[in-house]
Amino acid sequence: MKLSAILIVRNEAHCLERCLRSIGPIADEIIVLDSGSTDDTVAIGRSFGAQVESTDWPGYSAQKNRALQRARGEWVLSIDADEHVTPELAASIRAAVEAQSDVNGYLIRFLATWCGKPVYFGDWGQKWHLRLFRRRFARFTEVPVHERVICEPPLGKLQGLMMHDSVVSEEDAREKTRAYAELGAKSLCARGAGGLGSALIHAGWAFLRGFLLKGGFLDGAVGWRIACEMTRRTWLRYRLAGAVAEHRSRKHAHRLFPRRVGSLSKVLLFAALMAAA
Repeated sequence: MKLSAILIVRNEAHCLERCLRSIGPIADEIIVLDSGSTDDTVAIGRSFGAQVESTDWPGYSAQKNRALQRARGEWVLSIDADEHVTPELAASIRAAVEAQSDVNGYLIRFLATWCGKPVYFGDWGQKWHLRLFRRRFARFTEVPVHERVICEPPLGKLQGLMMHDSVVSEEDAREKTRAYAELGAKSLCARGAGGLGSALIHAGWAFLRGFLLKGGFLDGAVGWRIACEMTRRTWLRYRLAGAVAEHRSRKHAHRLFPRRVGSLSKVLLFAALMAAA
């Protein structure tokens, strides 16, 4: 078996069919791990001959490594339900897995879309991600969000595009901003980062970097919306982390304060007894 495609899903009926249709002709097996879908995700997956398994939700990295462990192909294509490969990329993937070379992984160029409109610049533009790799030489990083593949070199690049329907509506954008901010805040908390000052600095830099330095303004209104959402996501991430740190600090102070009051009471009582004597 040459190529296994792996996906982790939950309520992806609105986009899964296009994804599976694009990889069906090139994948020797398709492994789908579903974490509690309530729509037609499971049925759609099985209609394409995918091996669909219902699981718990251990987090993005753990779930993708779990899917990787179930793959049997020499090569693995990691793809999300809201992504699909172009015909040029499909041909390039098949050629790569059939070739006799020492390359262990391939970077794929992504083209993101915002409400159906392509994004060429800013934080979402000109992205390359390692998504095709030899199973024995790769794994996913263990982080709360935005996990990536670690693969032993040498690496190469493929022709063609991976289309990513990043945001399908304004409501979808707001939901993802909040969800990713909460996950990112966990990483910040672990490093002791966060707070109002950090939020102001990092959010300001996020807008400057995405809209101006990386040319997001060249995408027009779409570039403006993405820059605003990335700025808001960064602001929320640092503010949430700061709120958690402040809450922990208050709990710590609350635990210490009664002991300090108790110790002071004992000192005052001892002084009073000594004075009476």
